[in-house]
Amino acid sequence: MAKLTGKKSASAKPAKKAKAKDTVRESLAAELRSLIPQLDSEGLSFLVEQAKVHLYNMQVDKLNSAAAEVESASKRSGSLKGKREEEADGFTIKGTESGSSYYLHYRNDDIMFSRGEMIRLVKIVSAKGTDMEIRERLYNWFDRERKDIFAVVPIAGKSDVRLKALAEHIIKNFKIRK
Repeated sequence: MAKLTGKKSASAKPAKKAKAKDTVRESLAAELRSLIPQLDSEGLSFLVEQAKVHLYNMQVDKLNSAAAEVESASKRSGSLKGKREEEADGFTIKGTESGSSYYLHYRNDDIMFSRGEMIRLVKIVSAKGTDMEIRERLYNWFDRERKDIFAVVPIAGKSDVRLKALAEHIIKNFKIRK
């Protein structure tokens, strides 16, 4: 019969480590069992509490590890929030040479705003307020004054991330001169 030569399989090492851990665990358990008859109720109560705390900490470690794995996987594949924000990007606003009108470009469509309308939009997004308040004011103005924007930019409602992206783009690129 022929003998096989070569390296031992990689599974041999984990089996040895598992046996070593089991041996250590068993010796510690035996030592604990031998100490139990010598302990009073207070000592046993303390050990039980410590065991419960340790079990709880082990569960927390497992949950933290699982959460870290989920977060890591989420970062690798791109989070939902990141994808929604990417969809909202893509606004450009360019003025005509005369400055009498501005074109808002979103994806493959344009919508024209007069100089006065652009000033109004800059004032709306520059006014104090929370992010949601600014989005709501912007949405309400579009709904009241320029409903045609909804055909170009598919804004789902007052909390749509596209409103935030548009507001940020306007703030970044336009200032009202005094």
